[in-house]
Amino acid sequence: MSAPAPEWQIDSETGVLRDVLLCPPDHYEWITTNDIARRSLTASGGASPDHQGLQAQFRELTDCLEGAGVACHYLEPEPQLPYQVYTRDSSQVTPWGPFATQLFRPQRRGEIASIAAFYEKTGCPIRRFPSAGSVEGGDIHIIRPGLMAIGYSGERTTQSGAEQFAGWFEAEGWSTRIISFAEHFLHLDVIFSMVADGLALAVTDVIDDEHLDWFKANGIRLLPVSYKEAMGQMGCNVLALGNDRVVSPRHSRRVNEMMRAEGLTVLEPELDLFASGGGSVHCMTMPLKRDLMAK
Repeated sequence: MSAPAPEWQIDSETGVLRDVLLCPPDHYEWITTNDIARRSLTASGGASPDHQGLQAQFRELTDCLEGAGVACHYLEPEPQLPYQVYTRDSSQVTPWGPFATQLFRPQRRGEIASIAAFYEKTGCPIRRFPSAGSVEGGDIHIIRPGLMAIGYSGERTTQSGAEQFAGWFEAEGWSTRIISFAEHFLHLDVIFSMVADGLALAVTDVIDDEHLDWFKANGIRLLPVSYKEAMGQMGCNVLALGNDRVVSPRHSRRVNEMMRAEGLTVLEPELDLFASGGGSVHCMTMPLKRDLMAK
């Protein structure tokens, strides 16, 4: 893939974040596409989350990002795409520019049009399109230069989709790890997320030992998050800003204190309405540009 450096480019989950892609929650509602949202709908008697509350929480997130020096870019929200706010899933920026993903749920497949238009408009069109199976951005973790992990549950991301995506990195000399887990957890970023170079949150009781050993062998220390914290609070679903800064939802109190004990600065927007739909900070952000760790 020898070509001029693209405008949008990352080679890690922890380099200093400069630009990020989001989508306002103008048409957001909980839909019955995951266990978390189904529980929320049952608890609310089928009522949708408060629209003003959603907008207020989204502003907290964007204020937090802009206050940290991150430039925010936005998709145009479309009424037929209630989960468009979860921009992590619909594309993946790589060291070679943006790659498309292949969304599994019919309710989300239309998101590709606005994603492709955004990258085209900003002068950095999509470089690759998957064709072997579904693969979603919440399962893709570009850990550091030369090392990436991709999860699959057999649904949101299939094994064939994961293998094709990982293969593109392997062809460039990267070491990859494909991690299987139960569909119940939606995406890998519900049970694993990098927070700083060599440090991650993980639901260690859920991830198979062979994968835990792989993380350890690659110098990644795991801070343990419980099942209840992951599924009830989206406790692993955080965004590393670089320079030992992390954005994490305010309601994840124990997890946030654990990260602070590691010397990290934790920024805490309130995002419980989005977490109740099955996604939080990591799901709501697609990093477009980070300072490259490879020199």
